Amino acid sequence: MLLLAGDVGGTKTSLAVITPEAGLRAPLAEATFPSKRYAGLVDLIRDFLKHTQLPIDNAVFGVAGPVVDGVVEATNLPWIINRETLRESLGLKDVQLLNDLEAIGNGIPILEPADVHTIHPGHVVPHAPIAVIAPGTGLGEAFLTWADGRYQAHPSEGGHVSFGPRNELELELLRFLMERIGHVSYERVCSGIGIPNIYRFLKETGRASEPEQLTQALADAPDPTPIIMDTAMTSPGTCEICDLTLEMFVAILGSEAGNLALKVLARGGVYLGGGIPPRILPALTDGRFWKAFVDKGRLSDVLEEMPVHVILNPKLALLGAASYGLVHMAG
Repeated sequence: MLLLAGDVGGTKTSLAVITPEAGLRAPLAEATFPSKRYAGLVDLIRDFLKHTQLPIDNAVFGVAGPVVDGVVEATNLPWIINRETLRESLGLKDVQLLNDLEAIGNGIPILEPADVHTIHPGHVVPHAPIAVIAPGTGLGEAFLTWADGRYQAHPSEGGHVSFGPRNELELELLRFLMERIGHVSYERVCSGIGIPNIYRFLKETGRASEPEQLTQALADAPDPTPIIMDTAMTSPGTCEICDLTLEMFVAILGSEAGNLALKVLARGGVYLGGGIPPRILPALTDGRFWKAFVDKGRLSDVLEEMPVHVILNPKLALLGAASYGLVHMAG
């Protein structure tokens, strides 16, 4: 069986051809494409298959968006992806669609030591639930539970729940964004599309000024988020508005990670995925994230026992989708 596995995101889509014999970490072919360059997933896949010339049997894709009855409207892409349309258009035996965080969740049990960085070792309770929160282009959340001798991943759209401020500054951020966009979800303040919202709040309310050289750089950039984050990480103390943006982002991420951990009682561990955490690892390990994570009043002691890790492997969603495919689509 040749399995096509994919990780479909708002920024990029990664594809790989997997066989049971070679295993998950030895794809026969692999490539990454800018998602927005294509009108839809079928066109992107055909571009990939044109170069690989491999006879694919089945396919499984993790997609950033809720999957309902085999159809997903990508959250940060103008794509509607239908599993039956994909199957017929590509001439495959079977196609499965997973939420992208469900795909990451399926990869958690196959993580190797080099794939993670531990923020807090905590105390792992065997077979207890596991929480996954992933700030990338958007904010994804999922969880795993133990059943029938293995962990099973469950999708969630928890990133779109209402943002809950912890202090006066975050309350002001909420009011600022409510006046401009209406409903303010955690994704609006805790993701690649959320970071510029924090930055704009700090700038327009006069809490920090924007250096002249940064004004031009942001004006020329298709995506301001990498510039803001890279400035804060590589030159701390030189740009107050970038430093404050990063500080608020880390605190909000810590708070929402703690929220999710309590909701599923994640005594099996909390995993931070997505593209942003590995890039800001020092900011996640200097105490600010952990302080916000455990700041839950009477339940702080429960959170202090939970292990917290950052996923370093950027291909985990792809590996997780492939793992699901090999288990559920064999033959």
